[in-house]
Amino acid sequence: MDDTAHRTANPDLIPSNQPGPYDGAAEARWVPEPDKRPGRTAFQRDRARVLHSAALRRLAGTTQVVAPMRSDFPRTRLTHSLECAQVGRELGAALGCDPDLVETGCLAHDIGHPPFGHTGEEALDQAAEACGGFEGNAQSLRILTRLEPKRFAPLDEEPARLAPWPGRSVGLNLSRAALDAATKYPWTRGAHPTDPGSTKYGVYADDLPVFRWLRAGSPPDRKCFEATVMDWSDDVAYSTHDVEDGLQAGHIDPDALRSPIERAELFKVAERYAPDAPPEELSEALDRLHAQPWWPAAYDGSARARAGLKDLTSQLIGRFCLAAEQATRARYGPGRLTRYAAELVVPREVRLECAVLKAVAVRYVMQRDEQEQLRSRQRIVIAELAEVLTRRAPEGLDVVFAARYEEAEDDCAALRAVIDQIATLTDASALALHARLLGPAART
Repeated sequence: MDDTAHRTANPDLIPSNQPGPYDGAAEARWVPEPDKRPGRTAFQRDRARVLHSAALRRLAGTTQVVAPMRSDFPRTRLTHSLECAQVGRELGAALGCDPDLVETGCLAHDIGHPPFGHTGEEALDQAAEACGGFEGNAQSLRILTRLEPKRFAPLDEEPARLAPWPGRSVGLNLSRAALDAATKYPWTRGAHPTDPGSTKYGVYADDLPVFRWLRAGSPPDRKCFEATVMDWSDDVAYSTHDVEDGLQAGHIDPDALRSPIERAELFKVAERYAPDAPPEELSEALDRLHAQPWWPAAYDGSARARAGLKDLTSQLIGRFCLAAEQATRARYGPGRLTRYAAELVVPREVRLECAVLKAVAVRYVMQRDEQEQLRSRQRIVIAELAEVLTRRAPEGLDVVFAARYEEAEDDCAALRAVIDQIATLTDASALALHARLLGPAART
């Protein structure tokens, strides 16, 4: 986000090392551990742990919209997470949040997404049906609190305590507030508070102990303020950057967005993001964007046109974030807003503009025939990997997941170990493992 996002002086923009209104419970870790270096805040430590994790690094090889190997300058899950983190850090700081805490939530929000993006997520959900399904956000919590090897519980830990079993991995052992900030859907499968049919949730059944710990004292089903900032920053980052990429790749024709026929199809896609908005309201949202002096009339690939695209992205991010900042301040006043003291307010007009941009990316980039053919192949790869690894396990599993498979107390836990293994792959390593296990030589 550049200076267009914050043109007004903001006394609440604080340095990350300044004490904030976060109590000991917010800074607590599931397994207590001493500070290695005095002077660092709990949230600076959290940010460093996520930033240096193998799980975050893996996202460099994981699909955002277009597969990493199919573009010279791809946006991956990692670059998206970094862009989300930059947007969230500034917006959160402007509203009085600890910026390191918000950035941690943004960096970690997609850390559980599997190879091939949402296509892989859907295929793994089917493969994991017998053990409760798969969801990228629930997998994020699992990685942060169990799978990423950083800290282990003491061997003499009391089993009765709401902490892990003695000697068990506790993942990155982040603070309660950091885990909460990364939790976009604070409920179990099928327990969405307003949409029972939603497939979105944030915790698997066997991760409920740590989930209950991190949510202790929190209002049921309500996201913390930092998580709402993360959630909006996620929407802002991918809606604007996906449109930028689509224009640069030549998949989006700005002039086509003025066609009534194209608009009608576009607004059908937009219904998934704004189901309560009639086409007329979505048309007004698109018209507002078209009316801006920075909205591109065309794109020819020249240096000037590329600079215009960058300005488009910057202007959109500034527009969306400043609107949320001003609306939130109008409701809650000038004080520092943290944890459960407020909820981010995003004006409806801005939400609809963001929804239209998402629809543009989906219709003209993701719904192309070649992309659907690729996704079909990717679904087969995930399904076949799940089948062969489940049949052969523990053979074929990495050492860590083979151990989890052999220690599993039931078939559900054993299957979950296989699913965890597949979910940690990159796009390229999933294809390589599939070729090794199911290629022509492996079939004979």
